Amino acid sequence: MKHNLSIVKIGGNIIENETELSKFLTLFSKIDGPKILVHGGGKKANQVLQKMGIEPKMVNGRRITDIASLDVAIMVYGGLTNKKIVAELQSMNCNAIGMSGADANAIIAHKRPIKEIDYGFAGDVDSVSNKTLSSILELGLTPIFCALTHNQKGQLLNTNADTIASELAIGMSADFETTLYYCFELNGVLKNFDDKNSVIKNIDSDAYKTLITEGVIADGMLPKMHNCFHALKKGVKEVRIGNLALFDNSNTNYTTLVL
Repeated sequence: MKHNLSIVKIGGNIIENETELSKFLTLFSKIDGPKILVHGGGKKANQVLQKMGIEPKMVNGRRITDIASLDVAIMVYGGLTNKKIVAELQSMNCNAIGMSGADANAIIAHKRPIKEIDYGFAGDVDSVSNKTLSSILELGLTPIFCALTHNQKGQLLNTNADTIASELAIGMSADFETTLYYCFELNGVLKNFDDKNSVIKNIDSDAYKTLITEGVIADGMLPKMHNCFHALKKGVKEVRIGNLALFDNSNTNYTTLVL
């Protein structure tokens, strides 16, 4: 019988707020069983770029990663943000280990091909080393992944953190019953964006298509939801979307996605 594995991706607004981040890490440290955390850090990276006199470039909500932006992403994601999270989790008796895709050859990617837009050093995931990660989890360690992968030829690549979380969940579903959590500032997927309590509690494939047609799922939620349903189709058991209350057992006000 497969054991349960929790894979949690935290949003930038939680990372940027020290109080919210501490609250989240306290809850995350108490999740039973093996778990993996995935984080980005784009807002902090933008601040560092601007201090260096470099204007961040975005197209359709996705970052254009030139060489200067990549260096900053490596410093901020893999260094500053990742190590602060790891250190705080250690203070909560959660034995965390900071990782990128290059560490232990965990996530291999390729540089996104140039089509209409050249995204620079953006990486699209090819494979996840589930056996290696299972071994790390068996040691009682909790991997903390930043949003960096590599191409096995010495090149680090900036990869969307939502995508890393879904690809990890897919890869690890060979060995575990994986539940994927997207934790951000909203209660869940909202029927009406202006009403923060209008949470759609359950969405299956048919409802998903209807909500896109109705324009309820739009803009930044589109790629997130695409990742979610891609993960479900590839063997992930369940996806949950919500705020910190996702990890409060008495709370039911969040969105659950199933096929």
